[in-house]
Amino acid sequence: MCDEMIRVMASGVFDIIHTGHVSYLMQAKALGDELVVVVACDDTVRRNKHEPVTPESMRVRIIESLKPVDRAILGKGGDIFNVVREISPDVIVLGFDQTFKEEDLRKKLEENGLGHIRVTRATECAEDLTATRKIIERIRKLEGGS
Repeated sequence: MCDEMIRVMASGVFDIIHTGHVSYLMQAKALGDELVVVVACDDTVRRNKHEPVTPESMRVRIIESLKPVDRAILGKGGDIFNVVREISPDVIVLGFDQTFKEEDLRKKLEENGLGHIRVTRATECAEDLTATRKIIERIRKLEGGS
């Protein structure tokens, strides 16, 4: 009998890589055999967060070079379920600080015929500089800015 491979999907901006990202990706990889990471495109980052510090193509290259990651792809603006269908994950892992609510995502997956996908959330990394905004704030303080 042959065991089926478990594909895990994680996603994020990954603008300035930090220990929170590493922890998230390691936790995601531990849940399966293959980790596919969707890196948000620049338009999505601008719409939902801020002007990206690092261009999308560079962020994809950086993420795909990380040890836990088997494959990194650039997200597409629009219907996120198209990317989910393309990847066909068994598990979706949300970052501890991502705004999606697990219950809402499960409901939307069900509505889109993807109810078989397990949704879970990574736990927070206990280190200090675990968010891009914290790193940028620290740099501003070091430079004497606001």
